[in-house]
Amino acid sequence: MDLQLTTKRLTLRPLLMSDVGLVIEMFTDQKIMKYAGGAIPEEKIDEEMALYIRRGAKGCVGVWCICDRANGEALGTVALLPLPIDQDDTDWEQLIEDQLPDGEIEIGYFLRRPAWGKGFATEAGERLLRFAFEDTSLKEVVAVIESENKSSRRVLEKIGFVSTGTRRAYGETLPGFSITSDVYRVKHP
Repeated sequence: MDLQLTTKRLTLRPLLMSDVGLVIEMFTDQKIMKYAGGAIPEEKIDEEMALYIRRGAKGCVGVWCICDRANGEALGTVALLPLPIDQDDTDWEQLIEDQLPDGEIEIGYFLRRPAWGKGFATEAGERLLRFAFEDTSLKEVVAVIESENKSSRRVLEKIGFVSTGTRRAYGETLPGFSITSDVYRVKHP
């Protein structure tokens, strides 16, 4: 299965160890991480980078690097990962080569600040949903946000997610969203 995905403006490719600079830039930035638990120390990112590139379900679950098709510049990341319920981070041990993780799969995205406001999160999210529902056996993808994160709510709504009310995730009660493969297929025949 080809895990390199393209859109009009973007290439999504599996995250690599060589993307550590991008991850450090985003995850140490307090503004980028405002709604994701706060900035992470660079040392922790260095220690955990091998987890961030881990993939499951024959590569169908994991993190993709969002790159500008025109110049190859890394703009951010988009992911399909197991949704943690009572933990405050992804359970990376659920990513096993040949099997889909148990439980719900969430979509998530981070962009470098220069890439904000240009529709990249929407474009990358749409493409990853198409992959999820056309190339994998996933029947539903979920998402959670901090209630103040209006930008992320708009992205989710643009790509077809609907509110499911509050739910438990990341050890908190957060606004939840969902889209099923059936709903996706109705909107994208």
